[in-house]
Amino acid sequence: MKNKKIGIIFFIILLIILLGGYFGIQYVRNKEEIKQEEYVPQEEITEEQVRQTIVSLYFPSKETNELNPEARLIDIKEIINNPYEKLVSLLIEGPKNDKNERIIPENTKINKTYLEQDCVVLDLSSEFLNYEKEKENQKATMINSIVNTLTELTEVNQVKILIDGKEQEEFNEIYTRKN
Repeated sequence: MKNKKIGIIFFIILLIILLGGYFGIQYVRNKEEIKQEEYVPQEEITEEQVRQTIVSLYFPSKETNELNPEARLIDIKEIINNPYEKLVSLLIEGPKNDKNERIIPENTKINKTYLEQDCVVLDLSSEFLNYEKEKENQKATMINSIVNTLTELTEVNQVKILIDGKEQEEFNEIYTRKN
């Protein structure tokens, strides 16, 4: 009788182990199948979306006057030939965020932009000189806005500003990014 009880207990334990193993294997297989399913996006990415990139433009805050980055999504085709001109023209247009303010004087035109080694030479029209000179740090904020925006590009470390093709005493330095 004792051998019969031991046999039944052994049979029940063996049955539990076999059933547990079977269901454990099924669970692992189902989990692997879920992992292997191909991800299908809800919406296909269009060619236009593939060509877009995010750029950072720096505008002063209306409240603190500190420079804030403003992200813009633009088509790569717009910046591929002359990214420096495009970025500065976006600065001239002004911010989209209501908490930031325009820093470059209206009607400023870009005569020419080009890269010399790691320095962008930015030739602007004389309207650039129409900034609010009586406003504290206006010139420095304007320069830092341009420099911070252009130095987001990896090949740019410095910016030189010309007015109508000539160096001006007011902007005769080569500017680098200040953290």
